[in-house]
Amino acid sequence: MERLQKNDDIRRTTRIIQIDEMLRGGAYVKIDSLVQKFEVSQRTIERDFERLRDDLKAPLEYDKSKNMYHYTDSTFSVPNVILTEGELFTVSTLFPLMEQYKNTPLESSFKNIMEKLVSFLPDTVSVNSSFLNQDISFISDPLPKINENIFNLIFDAIKSRKVLSIEYQSSKSQKPKEKTFDAYKVICQKGNWYVFGFEHETCDFRVYSLARIQNAELTNEFFKIPNDFDIEKQIDLEFGIWNNPGKTEEYEILFAKETSRYVLEREWHKDQVIIQQEDGSVLLKFKSNQSQMIYTWLLSFGNNATVIKPKELHEKIRAECEKVAEKYVWSRHANAQNLDLAIF
Repeated sequence: MERLQKNDDIRRTTRIIQIDEMLRGGAYVKIDSLVQKFEVSQRTIERDFERLRDDLKAPLEYDKSKNMYHYTDSTFSVPNVILTEGELFTVSTLFPLMEQYKNTPLESSFKNIMEKLVSFLPDTVSVNSSFLNQDISFISDPLPKINENIFNLIFDAIKSRKVLSIEYQSSKSQKPKEKTFDAYKVICQKGNWYVFGFEHETCDFRVYSLARIQNAELTNEFFKIPNDFDIEKQIDLEFGIWNNPGKTEEYEILFAKETSRYVLEREWHKDQVIIQQEDGSVLLKFKSNQSQMIYTWLLSFGNNATVIKPKELHEKIRAECEKVAEKYVWSRHANAQNLDLAIF
């Protein structure tokens, strides 16, 4: 249905442009001739005239004596670019969608590209739509800023297959460490940018956050990606970027009926099995190697999610909940003591 609507919009726009060309310079046209030319109904041509007159402000007029239509202003012509409602909606979302490239060099590059495209448009662009950019808002996560030189250098390394020498500071370290790294692939996860590759010091695959790379330079040494390399064996791109090769586990999560609709209407994993129970709860099953990402994801559901499998994750979440509960118990006791002191 959507494709048929799009094709109808294209045919209508093409007809209107051709009808405009026929009317330019003071020429007259009959509806019957347009019906035959475009092989459409008379009502369709009448709607095209309505679009010309009402939306595109064409000086279209019917001459009763000739039984024909013409422009009262022979110099008029419709804009070369006519945006349909659907097309304008798409354009209006482009700039907000660039939020995922915020704080990267791609943000300014995309804006430059859009400005160049706009420069090719005619001075007057007709818009038939109630959609405006301000009707749409996007809420993005707070994103770290990425150094432009490092960002570009990572892509240069991937393209040239040159080994990188970098200084990297992990979230747990107090100062950066020197690394020698083969960059295989860049991954963007919810606006956060990472590079996956091979670390020489550990002789193992690693994932680095581009925002935490403090210095980087290309060496004169080249690397080769193994022929049998498959990133999906290292990372489950359905869930996240954590590198846990060979650690795929079966997950079974029971979601309370209060969140059943939310869980049912989403695809969490391409290989998921989702079952709604008689009591309204939902059982979600899938396999993944993203234990850390799944752990933090499930914590966001609070008591509306219960881990059935694996047992280790069940115990990890239980222990975390106990720690949180202890903090709130301590906080309640501390507040009570402060109240007693205040009364005293």
